[in-house]
Amino acid sequence: MRQPNELTEVLNGPISRELLARDITRLAYVAKDGTPRNVPIGFTWNGSEIVMCTPPNAPKLPALRANPAVALTIDTEVHPPKILLLRGRADLDVVDGIPDEYMKVTTSYEMSPEQRVEWEAGVRSLYRDGMVRIVVTPTWAKLIDFETTLPSAVEELIQRRDERQRV
Repeated sequence: MRQPNELTEVLNGPISRELLARDITRLAYVAKDGTPRNVPIGFTWNGSEIVMCTPPNAPKLPALRANPAVALTIDTEVHPPKILLLRGRADLDVVDGIPDEYMKVTTSYEMSPEQRVEWEAGVRSLYRDGMVRIVVTPTWAKLIDFETTLPSAVEELIQRRDERQRV
């Protein structure tokens, strides 16, 4: 686990802030049958927590209640990729209605005003029984940008190569 100041440093960096402003993360967790799952899900960052919203009947909820340890990946689709890896614990908050965070998740999607009205009406009719907020406070974070930071295995290979070249 990173020390709080290291975690804050990673999360407050300009690339991390850019990634935390995106809409989609991949949520990794252990399913009830013990096998791994990794699902794309919309999210918002409120400055200290990742908030994701899901229907109350989502299969991931019993698994998260049984084992709340999660990992999140937020990345780009360009080369070189920018990747923010997070770990934490999922706290579940059952809410009446539709959480504000859910409505905010879609703000970067291109919709005409008419499409937005239609989408919101559909959401309100679908989630009449409420939603569940999945709230993750990161306890660990690593940024990989392939310029200033690399995956640890690649860093190790570079170090070995450099040692061989010195000999």
